[in-house]
Amino acid sequence: MRNIFTIFKRDVRNISTNWVAAVLIGGLIFLPSLYAWLNIYASSDPYGRTDKLPVAVVNEDKGADVQEKHIDTGAEIVSTLKKNPSMEWHFVSRKEAMDGVEYGDYFAVMVLPENLSEQLASVVSGDPQKAEIDYFVNEKLNSIAPKITEKGASVIVDKVSSQFVSTVNGVIFEMLNKLGLELEQDLPDVQRFENYVFEAEKSLPEIYDLLNRGLGDATDAQAIIHEAQGKLPEAKQITNDGLGQINRTVSYLDQAEQKLNEMSPKIKADLKKVTDISNEANDFLKQLQGVQLDFTELDEAKKSLDERTSASIERVDGVKQDLVRLKELVQQNPAPNETPSPGVDDDSGQQPIPSLPPANLSGNLDDAITKTDNLKKLLQEAQTNARTVNSVVSGKAEELDQAVDDLQKIAGNTSVELDAFMKEYVNTIEPTVKKEIATAKGTLGQAKGLLTEIQSTLPKVQTILGNSDKELTEGKETIQKAVTEYPYVSEKVNQLAEKIRSIQGETDINKVIQLLQNDPKAEKTFFEEPIQLKENRLYSIENYGTGMTPFYTVLSLWVGCLLLISLLSTDVHGEEFTTRQVYFGRLLTFGLIGLLQMLIVVLGDLLLLDVHIREPFWFVVFGVIISIVFMSIVYTLVSVFGDVGKAMAIVMLVLQIAGSGGTYPVVLLPDFFGMINPFLPFTYAIDIMREAVGGIVWERVAKDLTFLACCSIAFILFGALLKERINKGTNKLLKKSKEAGIFH
Repeated sequence: MRNIFTIFKRDVRNISTNWVAAVLIGGLIFLPSLYAWLNIYASSDPYGRTDKLPVAVVNEDKGADVQEKHIDTGAEIVSTLKKNPSMEWHFVSRKEAMDGVEYGDYFAVMVLPENLSEQLASVVSGDPQKAEIDYFVNEKLNSIAPKITEKGASVIVDKVSSQFVSTVNGVIFEMLNKLGLELEQDLPDVQRFENYVFEAEKSLPEIYDLLNRGLGDATDAQAIIHEAQGKLPEAKQITNDGLGQINRTVSYLDQAEQKLNEMSPKIKADLKKVTDISNEANDFLKQLQGVQLDFTELDEAKKSLDERTSASIERVDGVKQDLVRLKELVQQNPAPNETPSPGVDDDSGQQPIPSLPPANLSGNLDDAITKTDNLKKLLQEAQTNARTVNSVVSGKAEELDQAVDDLQKIAGNTSVELDAFMKEYVNTIEPTVKKEIATAKGTLGQAKGLLTEIQSTLPKVQTILGNSDKELTEGKETIQKAVTEYPYVSEKVNQLAEKIRSIQGETDINKVIQLLQNDPKAEKTFFEEPIQLKENRLYSIENYGTGMTPFYTVLSLWVGCLLLISLLSTDVHGEEFTTRQVYFGRLLTFGLIGLLQMLIVVLGDLLLLDVHIREPFWFVVFGVIISIVFMSIVYTLVSVFGDVGKAMAIVMLVLQIAGSGGTYPVVLLPDFFGMINPFLPFTYAIDIMREAVGGIVWERVAKDLTFLACCSIAFILFGALLKERINKGTNKLLKKSKEAGIFH
């Protein structure tokens, strides 16, 4: 034990008496602190200087009009950024911005597109589109700066989105507030609608029956229309035939009227001649009365009367023939009352044309002919009676006068009959025939007008029937669709009725109305930030530099150990000491220098830097423990393995920087580092220093101290027990390596 302290005392004396050694050792003691302090200072508050990061903003937004209100989101963002000191904003053109970010003048560029406001405004349309802000970043310049600028851009987007959502929700809740007021006013109508739904539910079977009956009626109506459409050509033909027949009848009547006008003077002349002859015979017989005549004179009188009577009979017979010819002319046209008329089915099933009123021309002419025959018979009877007088009075002179009187009476009666017939013809027969012709022509004209109107109406009827057929087809399709959809409609109406019943049982509509009538401004404020993060910081760390102090402090202590073993020798030369005495003697020397390194680093952290250590005393104590542990590990590796131990210490440094979780959480690291993390001294050293910085949890401290103590004891025992044995092998390796001439 005494030799161990002898080695330690001699090392201290040599350092203190040799100024060069003292300077070198002083440098070794101070250098690790620079490593820690500079890194901690550099990272003390990097996010507090983001206002020095140049970021370009390009505003190309043209704005948009929404419901008669102009919005310009781009201008609003620019105005907000000018008041935001989080970054060094540069408002430039697109070309200048893109050139700047490419050459490194700007870390990032945000481009507000020309349709930004238009895309945001599309929320009120039927096709809303999400707005996009182009973000360009030059990640080559720095690995952290893109994350900072990206966070800044995200904050801006979130802020704009929050304001936009707040505005839209404000409008929505104002509308809902109005809706609540209107719903309160319309509550009776809502209740009435519920009753309508229930009534519709009850009426569904009846509606289904009506639809089926309507479909059947539409089918029947369409069949009737098709039948009518089928008979339209026949109706056209019959109408055309009727018009032709009427035209022919009118032509015949015109001919009959013309013939009557031509024959009327002749008939009147013949009748007048007969009358004149009769009157002359009557006058002649009157002259014979009272005159003594013999039979010879009587014969002459009878002969004269017979001749006149024969002439009259011929004249009357001529009148009859004229009337018969007129009748035959009239009878050449079919009787108007026999003309078929459309609209009434005859036995053949054809559609007749409208019936024509009968004209009594033929009947009137028959009466005239009959009266002519009667007159002719009367003349023939008179002639016969006159001839009979001759046979009666033969040989009876005394009866001669009486015979003359009889002849005179016969002639007088004949004259009376002729006068009566003449008057009847002039005053009755001829006017009646003309009147009947005129009446028939008028009736036929009316029939012609009717048929012409029917003929002009038939195309309209055809069009109407076609349209009706088309509409009936569409109606049938609609009804058929309604019948097809009836099960779906019935199901939905029943579901709606059931939902209304369930809502009536579960929901009070008055509460819904009260909810809709909430203050829209309060609702708008709520949705602008519906969730506020209430931060509760456990073991708060003031700044980023304070958070990185444990890592850089622990790292500097290991670096200090590496500097010592790089310049100082772990062996004692010139005197005879055992290997174990050399190991522990020089361990005390290295340990003392390591403690001095630790005190400078830790006290500098506390006094020189802007770091906030919650437990400064324990920070120093934990630093002492860590320094002893690190020095025992590094010193043992070099003391036992020589230069190989130095390499091992460096390898451990590399692994511990990456795998200790000093900068990034271990769970974010590759699996390899997660596996070695529990076995690294850095893991527990950094953790115990964090306890002193943020607040101590003694359970964690006990666990960390236990591992560090076990690790230190294990390495010291390893060095004390195996140094001599292992050094024999390493000395041979060292001697062999020096033969190469490139190792010291």
